Amino acid sequence: MGQLKSETLSNHQQLEKNLIVKLKGMQSPEDYISILQNFYAYFGGLENQINHFIGADELSDYAERRKTQSIKDDILALEGVVPEKAAADDLPEIGNLLQAFGALYVIEGSTLGGQVISKMISKQLSMDGVEAVSFFKSYGEDTMTMWKKFKTVLEHHAATQQDADVITGAANETFAKFRLWMERN
Repeated sequence: MGQLKSETLSNHQQLEKNLIVKLKGMQSPEDYISILQNFYAYFGGLENQINHFIGADELSDYAERRKTQSIKDDILALEGVVPEKAAADDLPEIGNLLQAFGALYVIEGSTLGGQVISKMISKQLSMDGVEAVSFFKSYGEDTMTMWKKFKTVLEHHAATQQDADVITGAANETFAKFRLWMERN
């Protein structure tokens, strides 16, 4: 897991920097809706691809780890429009289980930062009593427990250096393409 974190650090930081600029620039619920729409489109397309390779047999609590519905709920709570999901050209290549786990690493990792982001949004924006941060709050108090469970399963699948390299490559591509998606939208 240490290799995965260190070898994806650059792409992760570039994406994070882009996201922080967008979050700090929010001045209205509409700005927040735009951020949610970006996440929905990208994560929605990504989850559709991951679903071909990961289910309850590969990750027992996978159904709980799906993020698209909570993002959609937040958009609708703010009376925003739910966008189309990203298409294959905008997404990383996910053609096997290991690549799916690499992409899921990015999605699951977002739950860690989401705890800070949800507080930031609540402080920064007045949303007339609408609580539309379910995506960023994600697992709430169970966030670290869910992360540790995911890491254990991920480490099991990264049994060889070759497997670890495939997972890392997919995670890097997921970070990089998400950054590009955020920059364009």
